[in-house]
Amino acid sequence: MALTHDDVLRIAKLSRLELSSDEQAALLPQLNGFFSIVEQMSAVDTSGVDPLYTPLSAVQEVALRLREDRVTETDQRDLNQRSAPSVQDGLFLVPKVIE
Repeated sequence: MALTHDDVLRIAKLSRLELSSDEQAALLPQLNGFFSIVEQMSAVDTSGVDPLYTPLSAVQEVALRLREDRVTETDQRDLNQRSAPSVQDGLFLVPKVIE
């Protein structure tokens, strides 16, 4: 999947980035190189390969260091919502953006 100059402009617009024409020209081969690597990785058959939770587990035995599952912080919802422009029943109210 090769990107075009128009794709780079669209990505920059969606990302709210202002790119000069030199930056746009430099970014196009970088993005295409990235997607080329992704395509190569997607082509590899990984069926039958167990997922790793850490890359180290491929070369040595790794013991998980799990912490006790307990509450460590107090409820600060009211404090966190103080700066919100609109809150109701503990929920942030936002303007409708989808019709």
